[in-house]
Parts: sequence; C-alpha cells; structure tokens
Amino acid sequence: MLLFASCVCSLSIALSVIAVTALAAVPAVAEPAAQWPDRPVRLLVTVGAGGAADTLSRNMSNGFAQFANGQPLIVENRAGAGGTIAAAAVAREKPDGYTLFLGEVGPNAVSHMLGATLSYDPHTAFTPIIHVANLPAVVLIRPTLPYMTLSEFIAAAKQQPGKFNYASAGLGNWTHLFIAYLDSRAGIDQAHVVYRSGAEMLTSVLRGDADTAVITVSTALGQIKEGKVRALAGAAMRLMPQLPDTPPVAQTIPGFDASVWHGVLGPAGMDSMLVARINGVFNQVLQVPAVRAAIAGPQAADIVGGTPQQFDAFIKNELKRWPEVIKAAGIKAE
Repeated sequence: MLLFASCVCSLSIALSVIAVTALAAVPAVAEPAAQWPDRPVRLLVTVGAGGAADTLSRNMSNGFAQFANGQPLIVENRAGAGGTIAAAAVAREKPDGYTLFLGEVGPNAVSHMLGATLSYDPHTAFTPIIHVANLPAVVLIRPTLPYMTLSEFIAAAKQQPGKFNYASAGLGNWTHLFIAYLDSRAGIDQAHVVYRSGAEMLTSVLRGDADTAVITVSTALGQIKEGKVRALAGAAMRLMPQLPDTPPVAQTIPGFDASVWHGVLGPAGMDSMLVARINGVFNQVLQVPAVRAAIAGPQAADIVGGTPQQFDAFIKNELKRWPEVIKAAGIKAE
C-alpha cells in the first residue's frame, strides 16, 4: 500500500509539473506575438520603384507604424525573374515576422509551371497572412498603330503573324501570363520582350519599342487620359470606373477574366498567434481613410483584407486555376 501511495503521489507531482510547464509555455509563445514588432519590418516586392506593387506597398507603409508599436514598414524592391527573386529571398528567412513578401500570381502560382528553376515550392514555402487588394489591368497599344479596338488588333495580328510584340515584367509575371493567355485564346502570336517593372513596360510602349502590354490601370491611367497610349480592353470582366469607355476583353474573347491580386505572406512555419497579430495590423492599416483613398482611388484597386485562412484558400485556388489555364492555352516557357 505504501508503495502504491508513493507511486500515486509521484505520478501526481509529475503531472503537476507537466501542467505547470505547459501553462508557463503559453505566455512564452504569446508574448513575442503581442510584442511584434520591436524593430522595423521589411516588405519585399517583386517590381522596381514605380510599379503597381511598389506603390501599393508604400501606400500601406504610410499607415503601418501607428498600429505597429511605432515601427516602420520598409519597402524593399527585389525585381527580376518574374517575381521569384523576391519570393525566394523571403522563403529563406526566419519565420519571425520581420521579413514579409507582397505576393502575386506569378511567383506564387505560375512560375513553377513555366520551366523556372525555383529554390522554393510555392505550395509549401510561405505562410499566407492577408489578401490586400485586387488591381484592375488594361491592355494597351502604342497610339501610332491604327487599331481602335481589341478585335481590330487581333484581326491585324492574324493577318501579319509575328509582326507585333508585347512587353512584360518577366517570365511568369502576371504581365507575361495575361498577354500570353490572351494571345492563345485569340489565336495570335506576338514576340515577348522583357522589362524590369510596370513603369519600364509603359515607357517601352510610349517610345514605340513595344506594340502592346497589359498593365495596371493605376500605372497607365494618366498616359491613357492624355492620349499617349491607347487602352483597348480591361482584363477583368467588370467595367472599370476609371475607364468607362474601355470594354472588358471578355466582350471579344468570351470568358476571359484576370485581375492582379496582391497579398502579404511570410516564410513557412510562422506561429499562428504571430500570423494573427500581423494580419490584425494590416487589416487596421487597410481601414485608415488616407490609405484606403490612395489604394482605391489612384490605384483603382478593390481592397480585400480578411483572415489568413481566407487568403490561404484563395492561393490554393490560384495554384489550381492557373496551371490549368497554362496547359489548356499551351503557354510555354521561352
């Protein structure tokens, strides 16, 4: 009996120690999340200065510090390779919330399907935090060409195969994907010319170096209104309030629908409480009137926000959708 009682006592003490240890561990996990950030946070973007993702990031950075213990959001441009340079850099970082990534369709859902040799797996390399916004894109043409509608341009391109070219911001970047998809659906073939950013792409069309491009409305709106470039069609199915006379591509190519999404991700393996804290900060930033006005106004974007789980589900759908589009359209790496 004494032996039995001693064992019971020892077991009770052991369980108590385990329970106390477990309880003590909870604040150890929660405390860093609650204190985040205690130093500046880096947000890597896939384009150079002046691109839509860069502008979106800097708009968010203007409202960040007030919800982040006074710490700034430092936007860092890592352009090139269709956004995979920035993505790979973040995938290698510690999952501590201090290096984040403004992801998009190219590096997060497409590049691995286009023959790119990646150092990361887009299915597993990142922690989704928040879906920030969807930006409308528009198909541009240099104004010295005589075509006033998308159907006119398609007809001309069919009659003159290989005559025209289009600008993009890199293999696998959405600016490449959208035009390649359009060309495939329309049955035309344009040469692909790669630039480093949306701003450089726009300059190439303005100079006449490139014949066409698809670019965010915010990047090209001023030049469109001034008549320096011509907007043929919007990539998304919905009409664009900023360009009410520009029809969607779907009027010419039924079912065509593409929007430029951006969201914040971190490296894989981030603690769920830390993810919730960062998500909460960015949701607050997206409610700041000045930030909302800058994103929804000049950037012509649809602000999304929401939970990490919602963004995770969205990315999983993109990882399913775009590979299917690429295979069906026969889009190849170049």
